[in-house]
Amino acid sequence: MSNMEMTADIVIVGAGIAGLATALALHRLGLRSLVLESSSYLRVNGAAFTTWTNAWKALDALGIGDSLRVAHPRIRGLVSYAAEAGVKTVEVEYVHKSTGVEHEVRCLRRKLLAETLSNELPSGTIRFSFQLVSIEESGHLKLLHLADGTTIKTKVLIGCDGVNSEVAKWLGFKKAAFDTRCAIRGFAVYEEGHGFGDKFVNFFGEGFRSGVVPCDDNSIYWFFSWSSATRVKELEENPLKMKEFVLSKLGKLPDNIKDVFRRTKVDDLVCSQLRYRAPWEILWADISKDNVCVSGDACHPMTPDLGQGACSALEDGIVLFKCLAEAFARSSIGEKCSEEEEYERIKMSLGKYAKERRWRAFDLVSTAYLVVICNSPLRR
Repeated sequence: MSNMEMTADIVIVGAGIAGLATALALHRLGLRSLVLESSSYLRVNGAAFTTWTNAWKALDALGIGDSLRVAHPRIRGLVSYAAEAGVKTVEVEYVHKSTGVEHEVRCLRRKLLAETLSNELPSGTIRFSFQLVSIEESGHLKLLHLADGTTIKTKVLIGCDGVNSEVAKWLGFKKAAFDTRCAIRGFAVYEEGHGFGDKFVNFFGEGFRSGVVPCDDNSIYWFFSWSSATRVKELEENPLKMKEFVLSKLGKLPDNIKDVFRRTKVDDLVCSQLRYRAPWEILWADISKDNVCVSGDACHPMTPDLGQGACSALEDGIVLFKCLAEAFARSSIGEKCSEEEEYERIKMSLGKYAKERRWRAFDLVSTAYLVVICNSPLRR
């Protein structure tokens, strides 16, 4: 056990997308942060995710948008099928109805995004195997007690530690709820090129929804969600059965779509039960309190139906850094102030962040929650 004591102006708990984006945004402003990651390596769970226009605006603000665009071609629209009959039901272009402007939609590989964000940070910013176990108040500071006995004093604590967030728990959030749907995610590689074009292919069957979306010319991300959690434990423990289960549900879909699932390696499969936060909790809970706040899944976990989980986490990071920039503006130009004044500015800036993000998060979470409710007859 370590009895080491450390000090950092800003501590971010969690080196996921939200934590890394926030750290990089602060770094661009000249503010150093310390990112604590409980695992021993950079977390890249989940092969990929869909990124919409709002996410690309955030990535541009971070200065990494163009480098990621090169590796991820644009998705131009969506095609839906009825799986049992293999019949195309809907085909739409990703164009804004009122303006005619095309949405920027791409399927972004999670590993590449995480590595790009972390590589832009100064050496030593991320500390691995640093697990937060408790938070203590000490005047205007927060004392963070870690599993190895280390204590860290900080002026600002930002919780980006996911659905099981210790920081959210300290703020008074309830545990994220479990949806009765589960999701399997996978990734297929085509060394010779997949030839799928630039469309998101979506399909529905009895009690399930699935889809495939190209990440680049040689790889395709796919998901499969179904409305029963009864087999999740069995499938988690046996990836081969997981793959067989998905293939058994594909009905009369075209062979090129079935091939995506067939060629996916069992080691690349991930199965999990979906989780979300009830929308009214977003309205009532403390997103920030004093010099502590939460963002990303620690604040607003949602089901993946809208494709906005990672996108909104990136948004959080940009808004949070802008608010904290105001709090640290005086000290950045060498102007001195008392601890009390600095604490009040930090408290005000985090309150501003919480006010701005509360309604945005409520909008997204409540819309996703309606999808959960609408799907409930399938789960009975």
